[in-house]
Amino acid sequence: MDVMPLLLLVAGSAAIAAAARRTPVPAPLLLVAIGLAVSYVPGVPDYTLDPHIVLPLILPPLLHTAATDSSYLDLRAQLRPVAMLSVGYVLFATFVVGWALYLIVPDLPLTAALVFGAVVAPPDAVAATAVARRVGLPSRITTILQGESLLNDATAITAYRVALAAAVGEGATWAGGIGEFLLAAVGGVVVGLVLMAPIHWLRTHVKEALPQNTLSLLIPFVAYAVAEQVHASGVLAVVVVALYLGHRAWEVDFATRLQEDAVWKMVAFVLESAVFALIGLQLPVVLRGLGQYEGVEAAWYAVAVFLVVVAARFVWVYPATFLPRLLSARIREREQNPTWKGPFIIAWAGMRGVVSLAIAFSIPLTMHDGEEPFPHRNLILFLTFTTVIGTLVVQGLTLPPLIRLLKFPGRDTQAETLAEANAQAQASRAAERRLDELLTDERNTLPGPLADRLRIVLERRRNAVWERLGQANPVTGESVDDTYRRLSREMIGAEREVFVRLRDARYIDDEMLRTLLRRLDLEEAAAFREAAA
Repeated sequence: MDVMPLLLLVAGSAAIAAAARRTPVPAPLLLVAIGLAVSYVPGVPDYTLDPHIVLPLILPPLLHTAATDSSYLDLRAQLRPVAMLSVGYVLFATFVVGWALYLIVPDLPLTAALVFGAVVAPPDAVAATAVARRVGLPSRITTILQGESLLNDATAITAYRVALAAAVGEGATWAGGIGEFLLAAVGGVVVGLVLMAPIHWLRTHVKEALPQNTLSLLIPFVAYAVAEQVHASGVLAVVVVALYLGHRAWEVDFATRLQEDAVWKMVAFVLESAVFALIGLQLPVVLRGLGQYEGVEAAWYAVAVFLVVVAARFVWVYPATFLPRLLSARIREREQNPTWKGPFIIAWAGMRGVVSLAIAFSIPLTMHDGEEPFPHRNLILFLTFTTVIGTLVVQGLTLPPLIRLLKFPGRDTQAETLAEANAQAQASRAAERRLDELLTDERNTLPGPLADRLRIVLERRRNAVWERLGQANPVTGESVDDTYRRLSREMIGAEREVFVRLRDARYIDDEMLRTLLRRLDLEEAAAFREAAA
């Protein structure tokens, strides 16, 4: 097996994603654009999306990372709009887009058109949430987009399986389709509920960080595989487990949390970068199989489908936002009154991604009899590709300026910092009371300077947030706490140089150097996290 193409893909996509952080273009869009350009460079190998790799091996860790970083409480508060998008909209888009393609393309069976509708139904909100965070959208909209992306793949994959069974002639019925959908949805949730408590128990009872992180890396794959084994939704199982683990992460040992956070950020960065690069690299593969559909005819189909996909989301989002409020007094009481701008941004953020392409590539070559080819399979692959590229490029590039044009209110950083400061003040008071209680016990006797040091550290942590609200240094523009952290890191750097010099002089050995450097690294990491906060 030649591993060089895989190494080039991972290294190249990671480098592009890192460079994108210094540009105004979101990393997913830059990766897709460069992937498109590179796909025709002589000597570049063909990269074909294999659904047997993407769905069970790439999708679970991406879902796990997104779900653990999400807020279970925020998602629960926005459950109605999330469900309307992740279930209602996906089914609506499956039928509307499928029916439109059936009318547009001559001789295309309705069942095959519905297969395509299910393929392009789920938006991939990775790019949308990346843009949302960069431009500072309100947390409610970001939560809705995140929640949709976590759950809509389960709906789309199940709808695809039902439509595909009808298309290939396996005798699917409406009753059977509804039954399969309910089995997948309920089964996926049940598998997640069954697995989450034992997995969390293991995480809290395995005390060493390395075994803990090994377990952490296996969790999404285990949840997905168990659910799929019983014909349930692996996507829902992964999301349920990850939301629970993220909500209870504070119960896990601190060393595990620090290491786990670094590991999963690296995994998500590598996978997301490679996935968006792969989207662009599919162009030659898709065009080679296009067959009879070329030129103006293929372009017309692509433009028409793109417009239908974009319009269908608007047609669903606005009624789904305002009609329930008109019909239910309870919804009006529980949810704030939205303006027209919020639904517009949510509707425009319906970008498609790698899941659509992976599902499209899983369409079989032949019908159930194994002889007759699947109708218009190459056209469906092409239209999936153009829809994904079109939504990523057109909607992805225009979303930030659109948000600025609408003068959408961003996050209130002043209010958030004030809330953080009040929370820290309450926690510090509780810590002080606990310290006083502990020091009254003779088993906890400390020399005065060490007890004072505990109080000083606590006081600095309490004051750090308030100082972000205060005056900046007129020379450097830094707050007092920023200057403190910078000087602290400079001091740590000076200590590190001395340790290395002593190792080189053979005063200490390498094992002792690693111990001393790890101690400094932990202190510097703590300073960095405070600065990032």
